[in-house]
Amino acid sequence: MLCDILTSTNKTLKRKEKAMREEKIIKFTKIILDIMYFSGMIVVVTLPFTLKLAGEYYSVAIAQNYYKMLVVFAASSIFGIFILGQLRKMMKTVICDDCFVWQNVKSLEIMSVCSFSISILFILKVFFVPTPATLIIILVFFIAALFCIVLSCVFRQAINYKEENDLTI
Repeated sequence: MLCDILTSTNKTLKRKEKAMREEKIIKFTKIILDIMYFSGMIVVVTLPFTLKLAGEYYSVAIAQNYYKMLVVFAASSIFGIFILGQLRKMMKTVICDDCFVWQNVKSLEIMSVCSFSISILFILKVFFVPTPATLIIILVFFIAALFCIVLSCVFRQAINYKEENDLTI
């Protein structure tokens, strides 16, 4: 009897510790997303200047293709900010402990379009400044787009199950 009580108390403490750890991870992730979101805005605003400097001091190819590079990087940055904005929205649903909502499905679909758009922009970049890093970026964002599509399907199905279950109860 005493052993059962101690075991039960131990399990409760472990659950509370795990919940506290998860809460810290969620808060940390939210802070990182916020920092990335707002610093991304600064990057977009300063991009014409920083790209010009990179063309002068780093690579002649950047200077020769300044406007093309500016379009690719600025558009990609804006899509990246949209992705971070959607992640921030989704994080709010995690904080509120209500993840399986239609808004998250929509956010994942928006993120897939943005990721795919970044891939297309960097495919265009290959034609005027081809680099191995460009090919990696194309692949990473294409995989991210596929991941978001699959995850949106999973969320959609989970929401349907949840709504069905709510109607049953």
